[in-house]
Amino acid sequence: MSTSIILLQSGAGAGMLNFVFIGVMLLIFWLFFIRPQAKKQREQGTFMEGLKVEDEVVTSGGILGKIYKIENDIITLEVSNKTYIRVTKNVISKEMTDWLKTTTEKLIIK
Repeated sequence: MSTSIILLQSGAGAGMLNFVFIGVMLLIFWLFFIRPQAKKQREQGTFMEGLKVEDEVVTSGGILGKIYKIENDIITLEVSNKTYIRVTKNVISKEMTDWLKTTTEKLIIK
């Protein structure tokens, strides 16, 4: 009888260890996946709100252009002399636009 009581008591300690392990896994998941993605989404949102006419941008498809006109969520880009395309605002990539600003030579035709 005393042997079974000892086994039951040791089983409860292992259950608590499992809860701690699951908690640590959730914390790691939040730190490495959810938090950075939320930060990236916030930065992209503030970037899209800060767009203005004459800004040089890059779309997520790699199209380089200068903002010609902004109408609500539609942006008209000048991709060459008197050549315009219309794209939605969420197509403009913050990461690629930041890369464009750091390059020494301008890639957009003026």
